[in-house]
Amino acid sequence: MIQRKTRWELTTWDVSSTEQAQLISQALQVSPLVARLLVQRGCRDVESASIYLYGDAERFHNPYLMKDMDAAVARIREAAEKGERVRIYGDYDADGVSSTSLLVLVFRKLGLLFDYYIPHRAKEGYGLNRRAMELAREDGVTLIVTVDTGISAYDEVEYAKKLGIEMVITDHHEPPNRIPDACAVVNPKRTDCAYPFKGLAGVGVAFKLATALLQRPPLEWADVVSLGTIADLMPLEDENRIIVRYGLKRLSEGKRTGFKALAEAAGIELEQITSTSIAFSMAPRINAAGRLDHAKRAVELLTTESYDEAILAAAGLDSLNKERQRIVENMVKEADKLWEAKLRSAEAEGKDAPAVIVIGAEGWNVGVIGIVASKLLDRYYKPVIVFGIDGETGMCKGSARSIEGFDLYAALTACEELLDHYGGHQAAAGMSLHCDSLSALEQRLSELASEWLSEEDWVPKTKIDLVCTLEETTLETISQLSLMEPFGMGNPSPRVMIEGVPVADMRAIGKEGKHLKLTLGMAQGGLDAIAFGMGELKGRLHGAAAIDVVGELSVNVWNGHRKPQLQLHDLHVEPDTLSHFPTREQFGEVYQLLRRVGTVQWSGLCEKLSARCDMQRDVVVFILDVFQELHFIEVREGIVQVAAAPGKRDLATSSRYCSAQQLYMNKHASPV
Repeated sequence: MIQRKTRWELTTWDVSSTEQAQLISQALQVSPLVARLLVQRGCRDVESASIYLYGDAERFHNPYLMKDMDAAVARIREAAEKGERVRIYGDYDADGVSSTSLLVLVFRKLGLLFDYYIPHRAKEGYGLNRRAMELAREDGVTLIVTVDTGISAYDEVEYAKKLGIEMVITDHHEPPNRIPDACAVVNPKRTDCAYPFKGLAGVGVAFKLATALLQRPPLEWADVVSLGTIADLMPLEDENRIIVRYGLKRLSEGKRTGFKALAEAAGIELEQITSTSIAFSMAPRINAAGRLDHAKRAVELLTTESYDEAILAAAGLDSLNKERQRIVENMVKEADKLWEAKLRSAEAEGKDAPAVIVIGAEGWNVGVIGIVASKLLDRYYKPVIVFGIDGETGMCKGSARSIEGFDLYAALTACEELLDHYGGHQAAAGMSLHCDSLSALEQRLSELASEWLSEEDWVPKTKIDLVCTLEETTLETISQLSLMEPFGMGNPSPRVMIEGVPVADMRAIGKEGKHLKLTLGMAQGGLDAIAFGMGELKGRLHGAAAIDVVGELSVNVWNGHRKPQLQLHDLHVEPDTLSHFPTREQFGEVYQLLRRVGTVQWSGLCEKLSARCDMQRDVVVFILDVFQELHFIEVREGIVQVAAAPGKRDLATSSRYCSAQQLYMNKHASPV
């Protein structure tokens, strides 16, 4: 048996959904599979499905529906008329850089006397600060327009007033109970704002301000808006979907000097650019500026009209990104060692391992601790907080990432007496505290996680859009899936499940057989499936009559030929009846052998254990499957690692153990 790596959650479906899908399929001439996916994405009739697939700029909402937009426009126009000096105040991440760049382009077009300011991440931290206000006064600034920041800056706005500086705030973060008393506070998430779409990025709010100022949507800058929208993980729904669709088209035309240079540095073909290209290639390079140097370098790239300047700037950002990758890689290795040491310590003391990973070290770059936290979460699937510690003051700056079901913001609120400052939401947060409180924080968060989470919450979830048949995976149908792009947050690439499909062929491919390639269905004309990092499953799939698979459908192009393909994420094989059911002593014998080696290659392991323990190979495979489910061992990229401090769990808590035992007993039960 090969058990699912994740919990499969299939989206619900009912009779009315089937009827809606049939109407959409007929009216819009799309395949039944695509029509069912449209219904799953919330398109309940032909009109909403048509807007989803083909919506254009006519579907943009009126910017003046946003609270204070009229006041913001009036104040900026007044500054233009009077020749006041205006300063754009942004943020150092990709959304803040995009927002700043967009207003630079807008204010240039309007002929304002302006400049821009982005705080230094390490020296100043996030948001408005008093020293920046004082510098603005020294430079003769009388109006500051914020982008992607400012909604919580009540005190800073009051200080600016004393200095003779007025403010227009544009932001998209959650408003506090007391918002700044500025000339205008433009944020669709204000409780008193009737704007119909709340999911705009900071650059999306700046785009609405630009629309109001120019009296038209400035689609010539949709590429800049797309960058921030995708990088800030905003849902690709409603207006965001339209913006990104126009932005990708604009990018593919290669008209913006900065993006053209950035694409060359990143090795991206602009003609084939997707939202994924932006998220994983462009955005990290833009973010690298603010993480390791200063974000103004990224603004200069996006706003320059000189190709020579753009090439130099893009090369610099690419170099910073490589340095960022090196720093992250080293920090992850150090974090792994710290976590393993904690596990060994817990085991030696006879304690359970902490339920939340809380680690930190002096010298860790606080600009990348969020990335490190994300990587540790992917590796261990536990809530994670990574701290950079100031060796002189003992103060710690932390970045946290969480698993589904554990609300970080609520947990930090329950520990607020230990924290100097914190903020965030369910999945991600930031905080600061003194290192003397780290142990107490780890203990309290672990207690909360154990209290709030059920056993199944510790297993990652795979959300499945729908079940399809092998016959539906035609080239025409898969090609139509491109109509549903752009994919991203709020509109992920569809995941389908195919049940009980035969395996016609299988082979391990890539270096050291790291990946697995399957042919599902018929040997000729079957569906190719590629499973990255699952090469070790080849030996365990032999003899499987049929499997259940989950993955994303795509078109594979090779030497000019186009074929349907499934990028396989997970699979499941029902257990066959074992040659004999192993005793608990045999489980213990295998486990003790594994404990002695600690780490071992998967390749050939079953055969070695079979010979050493005098057991049939299928019995050894079954024992290892149970150990994986109980987290006694972990198999990753062909390596078996014995857990340093496994929890105390009985074999009977394994669903694999129980189901196989029942099958064995049923087959070998004495006839009545």
